[in-house]
Amino acid sequence: MARPEINRSGEMEVFARVVETGSFSAAARQLRMTPSAVSKLIARLEARLGARLVSRSTRKLQLTPEGAGFYESATRILAEMLSAEREAAAGSAPRGRLRVNSYVPFGQLKLIPLLPRFLERFPEVSVDVVLTDNVIDLMEERADVAIRAGPLGESSLIARKLGQSPMVLVAAPSYLEKRGVPQTPDDLASHNLLAFCFVRHISGWPFLGTGGETTMVNLSGNALVSDGEAMRHMALAGAGIARLARWHVGPDIEAGRLVALLEPFNPGDNEVTHAVYVGQGKHLPARVRAFLDFLVETVRMT
Repeated sequence: MARPEINRSGEMEVFARVVETGSFSAAARQLRMTPSAVSKLIARLEARLGARLVSRSTRKLQLTPEGAGFYESATRILAEMLSAEREAAAGSAPRGRLRVNSYVPFGQLKLIPLLPRFLERFPEVSVDVVLTDNVIDLMEERADVAIRAGPLGESSLIARKLGQSPMVLVAAPSYLEKRGVPQTPDDLASHNLLAFCFVRHISGWPFLGTGGETTMVNLSGNALVSDGEAMRHMALAGAGIARLARWHVGPDIEAGRLVALLEPFNPGDNEVTHAVYVGQGKHLPARVRAFLDFLVETVRMT
């Protein structure tokens, strides 16, 4: 014979109400139950636990040591269940821990400077931020949102576009003084071209040919880096020529720390930045929806 299903949370709630009101009848009135039903439920709970929880020897109920311990645990569990329900409710106010993964340049130059405004607007949200140019699995890493640059692969993730910026070739004046300024893409064969140490969707750099066609230049250099911000710093140090999004190096160009190169041959391709996440609509946690809306409102990829 199958055992009846046990509603442990219901038992805990009734027991806690008995303790807090001091009697079965008062608890029954608040819970809209009969006193006999409350008494029977407590008796079944005690029988299942194999321990007396309340003493009925006086007019006022007294907790046994086992009952006091069970009450403390029950109230904590009930509070955690209520908190979990509120957190899971998509229509609730944004609260809880938000886990964000971002590619390094965006994280350092865009995301982190904006976070104080977000946290001030939503004080019940706390943020965990991981910066990496590696493409992570959101489910595996338990991330709510990932900020990614470049083309998006096929996946079940939802994406919101945050912006785009044209690509630009740059080098430091100190590098150009030593190695010369390239005048055509063919001149890059004698230069140190900085590259990434992970696989990109294209293996070289595109340029406009004389007939308007796009040609590719293979990368040759003595340095590989893990992320765009590291590449920017390598270029600033005079290590070689880099190709990065203009939003990333625009302030350096304006300040003269970097020089834009081969602009007549620029094919006009853009680096697109998306926020990707799992879920949509009413099933999206309020903290995630608020963060996505905030990014769309505040991020400027210029």
